[in-house]
Amino acid sequence: MTAHEPVTTLEDLASLDEAEMLDGYRDGRAGEPAPGGNRSRSYWHGWRNGAVDGRHRTIDQHQVDLAYLVVSKQRRPA
Repeated sequence: MTAHEPVTTLEDLASLDEAEMLDGYRDGRAGEPAPGGNRSRSYWHGWRNGAVDGRHRTIDQHQVDLAYLVVSKQRRPA
């Protein structure tokens, strides 16, 4: 698995480092350039989402599909 491979499952998402995702999200939202190979997959995932939320890039199908999985899980009865 490469550092810049999209996250596609809930299990994959759960395996990422939350602090690194947040760092990436902040940078992406601020419009920082795409991370290079020196950044983790967690950072890159956060950057992608921040860049979409900051309107610096368009959401892609991988992000749409993962968001659907997250929302579906939250709506399931306990």
